[in-house]
Amino acid sequence: MRWLLIIAATIAPSQVARDETPRVVLDNASVRVYRAAGGPLTGVEHGPAVVVSLGDSRGSGSGSAEWVEDAAAPPADLHVRGPIVVVQPRGEIAEAPRGGSKPGDSPFTGMSFHTMFENARVQVIRARMEVGAREGVHTHAADTIVVHLSGGAIEDTAGGKTVVNRWKNGDVEFEGLGTSHSARNVGGAVDVVLVVLKTR
Repeated sequence: MRWLLIIAATIAPSQVARDETPRVVLDNASVRVYRAAGGPLTGVEHGPAVVVSLGDSRGSGSGSAEWVEDAAAPPADLHVRGPIVVVQPRGEIAEAPRGGSKPGDSPFTGMSFHTMFENARVQVIRARMEVGAREGVHTHAADTIVVHLSGGAIEDTAGGKTVVNRWKNGDVEFEGLGTSHSARNVGGAVDVVLVVLKTR
């Protein structure tokens, strides 16, 4: 028993430190996305962001989201707690492509979309794909960051190729402005938060 305690004491501090440090999971000209266990957001760039909860911590609820003006110094009354994803828009607001669609505009079955909030930079949507749900071929009218809450298996067809992506809680995917694809849920129900970057 003594050896187990010594091993746990040796492992635990470094594990906690690693888990609490925000790490970049997506970085491009449009957005930088961090994942963190919560706590201080040391290392996150200063600037506005959407903070998404990945777990139901202190009543915040999985998938709750808030806008903060400075992600590096979030307000003390921030309601989102526990494991989080921080989505920071970068650069100028892009020009929308012709013929692009917003979430929920393309032909779909078995999907629901609920706008959580919207401002000059983003629209944040809670979305669900039921078992067997399908989304028809569509072109994204804006860069969209998908924050997976439940995980699941989604068959994605783009550019003549079909792949099955297996997602888990906290995974983040980027659907770029002007990209086209179709999707089908081939597993259990999938819950996500969509952070749609505004276009002009």
